[in-house]
Amino acid sequence: MSRPEAPYLRIVDEIRRRIAAAELRPGDQVPSARQISQEWGVAIATATKVHAALRQLGLTEARPGIGTVVASAPKPARVPADERARRPRGPARPRGEGELSRERIVGVAIAVADADGLAELSMRRVATELDVATMSLYRYVAGKDELLLHMIDTVLGEEEVPPPSREGWRTDLARIARLEWRTLRRHPWLAPAMSITRPQLTPNTLALTDGVLHALDGLGLDSETQLYVHLTLFSFGRGLAAAIEPETEAQRDTGLTNDEWMDSQQARLAELAAAGSPLLRMALRNDFDFDLDRLFEFGLARLLDGLARHLSDDGGP
Repeated sequence: MSRPEAPYLRIVDEIRRRIAAAELRPGDQVPSARQISQEWGVAIATATKVHAALRQLGLTEARPGIGTVVASAPKPARVPADERARRPRGPARPRGEGELSRERIVGVAIAVADADGLAELSMRRVATELDVATMSLYRYVAGKDELLLHMIDTVLGEEEVPPPSREGWRTDLARIARLEWRTLRRHPWLAPAMSITRPQLTPNTLALTDGVLHALDGLGLDSETQLYVHLTLFSFGRGLAAAIEPETEAQRDTGLTNDEWMDSQQARLAELAAAGSPLLRMALRNDFDFDLDRLFEFGLARLLDGLARHLSDDGGP
C-alpha cells in the first residue's frame, strides 16, 4: 500500500511545473507563503515547507528586499525527505546537524527574514530551511530573542563604521547615517526589530554609537547631548525604513512595484486633486516622486542643518 503524498509536495510539484513551462522565469517572484496558503487552502506552516523544498531543489533563491524568486541558474539539489520517500530507490540522506554552527543558523535566519519578513521567522522555519530538527538549534542559540540579537549584530557589521575624517563632523555623521540607511534598506525587517527605549546591546550597535561620539568629539557637547544626536539620527533612518517592509510585503502580494501601483491610482488621484485646493492640484501636477532615498537625503540634510544651528547658538564651532 503506497503512502499518501504530503500536501506540500503537491504544491511543490505544481510550482515546479510552472517553472519548467516558463510560466515562472528566472528572477520572477514565486507565490509568497501567504499566497500559497490562500491559493491552496493550506496552513502557513505548510506553505513555508513549500518554500524550503523549492530552495532545497535549487529552483528558487531569496533576494533581499524582494522575496523568493526563481533561481537564475540551476543549483545542486537537496531533496526533501518526503520527496526521497516517494522514490523507489536510493539511500536516505542524513540530516545535517553535524554541519550546524551559530553563524550558519544566523545566516539562514537573515535570509528568511529578508525574503519573507520577520513575521515568517521562527525557530521551526529556520530548522526547516536547514533540514534539521528544531531542537538542535537550541544548542547554538537560546531561542528566537537571542537569534534576533545575533541577526541584528551580524547585519550591522556588514560595513565597517568609518573613522573620523578631516572633513568635519557633518561629513562624518552623514557617512554613518548613510551606512545605517543602506543596512536598513538591505534588510527591511531590521527597522521594526530594533528598539530605541530598550536598545539591543551588541558589539556592532555599540560600534555605531562610538562612531557618532567620535564624530562629535571636540564640539563642546556634553555626553548626554552626544547620545541624543546619535539616537535622533538613527531614529530618523529607522522611522523612514519602517515603511520598507510593508511596501515589500505589498509588492510580494500584489505583484506590483510602487511605481506600477501609483500608475494604477492615477484616476483616483486626479479625482481627489480636482476636489482639493489649487496648491494641492499644482503640487500633484509636478509628478511628485515618492522615493525613499531622496526623502532620506532631504531629511538628513535638514537634521544636520538643525544640529549646525544648535552648535552655533551654543557657541560651538
